Amino acid sequence: MDLSPAPGASTAAEVAAAASVDPSLAPDASTAAEVAAAASVDPSLAPDASSSAKAEDERFALLMSIGEECIQTDELRLLLQNKEKAFPICYDGFEPSGRMHIAQGIVKTINVNKMIRAGCKVKIWIADWFAQLNNKMGGDLEKIQTVGRYMIEIWKAAGMDLDGVEFLWSSEEINKRADEYWTLVMDIARRNKVKRITRCCTIMGRADNEELTAAQIFYPCMQCADIFFLKC
Repeated sequence: MDLSPAPGASTAAEVAAAASVDPSLAPDASTAAEVAAAASVDPSLAPDASSSAKAEDERFALLMSIGEECIQTDELRLLLQNKEKAFPICYDGFEPSGRMHIAQGIVKTINVNKMIRAGCKVKIWIADWFAQLNNKMGGDLEKIQTVGRYMIEIWKAAGMDLDGVEFLWSSEEINKRADEYWTLVMDIARRNKVKRITRCCTIMGRADNEELTAAQIFYPCMQCADIFFLKC
């Protein structure tokens, strides 16, 4: 068989095909190192900068696909461009409050896996104290934590990429760094009027005209503090 390349043939596919027949035609193992060294001398041989921009666009599109709204898309792009931060930190907080529905189980798994593929680290905030404040499971913390463990098992079974996920229990983390956490909560509470806080109560499934306990008034201040506390 004549293995000499056709006139002008230089594609990677042809080289690979020839090499599979005659190993002596395979590129030398040192080729990659030589190209890298040459690129340091001649920038024209370096990888195309557009590939980096394309990768960033793909990450951006992946993150935009998981939500209905993005406030300040330019800030999201800056976050993805930040070379000093190895990965953006996303967080998802939930109250363990009963049986899991499809959106919590399957859709959350899909979205978390997208965030990880986009180069993010995901902190899942198991808000057991928040569920207790909101009187879920009758305010029984032990039952709330049992539900939290059940939900983690469902996400495992649904295929969540656990290598990129950190599960954090709010009661444990707040107790570990109580001085930091409660200082944040107090600062947020001090800067906001009660009327504004009650308007936020829909986040915990309560109407703003509903008669709320003092614990439920505290809840939005804590949820706001979470973002800073978890360094998201």
